[in-house]
Amino acid sequence: MKYTKLGKSDLEVSRICLGCMGFGNAATGQHSWTVDEDATREIVRHALAQGINFFDTAIAYQNGTSEEYLGGALKDFASRDKVYVATKFLPRSQQEIEAGVSGQEHIAKQLDLSLQHLGMDYVDLYIYHMWDYQTPLYDILEGLNRQVKAGKVRYIGIANCYAYQLAKANALAEKEGFAPFVSVQNHYNLLFREEEREMAKLCQEDGIAMTPYSALASGRLSRRPGETSKRLVEDSYAKLKYDGMAEADEKIILRVAELADKYGVSMTEISLAWLLTKVTAPVAGATKLHHIDGAVKAADLELTDADLAYLEELYIPHKLVGVMAQNTSGGNKKEQVWMKNAPKGMQ
Repeated sequence: MKYTKLGKSDLEVSRICLGCMGFGNAATGQHSWTVDEDATREIVRHALAQGINFFDTAIAYQNGTSEEYLGGALKDFASRDKVYVATKFLPRSQQEIEAGVSGQEHIAKQLDLSLQHLGMDYVDLYIYHMWDYQTPLYDILEGLNRQVKAGKVRYIGIANCYAYQLAKANALAEKEGFAPFVSVQNHYNLLFREEEREMAKLCQEDGIAMTPYSALASGRLSRRPGETSKRLVEDSYAKLKYDGMAEADEKIILRVAELADKYGVSMTEISLAWLLTKVTAPVAGATKLHHIDGAVKAADLELTDADLAYLEELYIPHKLVGVMAQNTSGGNKKEQVWMKNAPKGMQ
C-alpha cells in the first residue's frame, strides 16, 4: 500500500480509503445489500492487514450501525493512533429547523452521537455530508471549528458540493480564523467526470484532497456488461445515477474490460488505477474480502498515458442527478420526487 498526505493536514492516509456504507444492520437501514457485524469485522481486519488505514463512514449509513460495526472492529484489531476515521453528518432536519435548533447545536449533537457509535473520543475527519441551504454558512463553520478546538475533530471535510461553495466556505474560514475544509468527497469515476470541470482545478491549486465516492460506479466499473450483483439489482439510488446513461457508459466499461484482459488484472484494478491518477484517495466500498484485494492492487498498477487517453476518449457530459440535482433550481421532477421520498439518510 502507498500513503499520502490528506490535503494540507498531517494525516498520512492510505491511497485507498475503505468505504463503509456497505456495513450495517440491513433491517434498520436504507439498503438491503449491507453485511452484518461478523462480516464487517472480517473485512476490516483484512483491510488493515493489506495496509489500509483510512476508513469512511457516516451517521446516516444504516441508522448508525455502520459506525458501530466499524468502531467495534477497529477497537479490536487496530491501535487508535494508527488509523484515520472519517464520518459525516447530514443537514438539520425540518423538525429541528422548526424547533429552533441551530446549526451549531445540530453539529454538536450529531458528532457526540457518532462518537458514541464509534466508541471513540475523536474522529480524524468530520465531513459535512451535503450543503445545507437552510443554515447560514457561518453557523456551520463556527460549529465545526468549536469541535476542532474541543479536540473531538482533527480536521474537517465536505461532500456533495460545488466548487464555488467549497471556495466560498474556505475563504470565510480563512477570514474568521476557522478550521478550513481539507478534503472534498464528491461523485467521481470513469463514468462520471463532471468534477474535472472546476472542482479538480480548485483542489489542485488550493491543496485540497479529493476523496471521491462511487469510485467503481456502484459496481458497474468492476463487472462486464451483463454481469450482475445484489447491489446492481437492488440499489435504487445507484440506478438513478447511472441507468439514464447506461448505453454511453457501456462503451467505456468495455474498454475497462479490454485493458483488464490486456494486463491480466481485474476491471476494479483498471478503474481505480485510472482514478488514482486524478485524486488523493478514492473511497472504495467492500462487502467481500476480494473487493479489498482488487482495490489494494490498484494502488500499484501504473497505466500508460495511452491507456489513460483510451479510457477517457469516449466520455460525454453527464447531467447531475440525486443529491447534486437537488442543489440547483432545476433538476427534473422525477429526481425531486425521488429525493423527497428517499430513505432516511439520503434526503
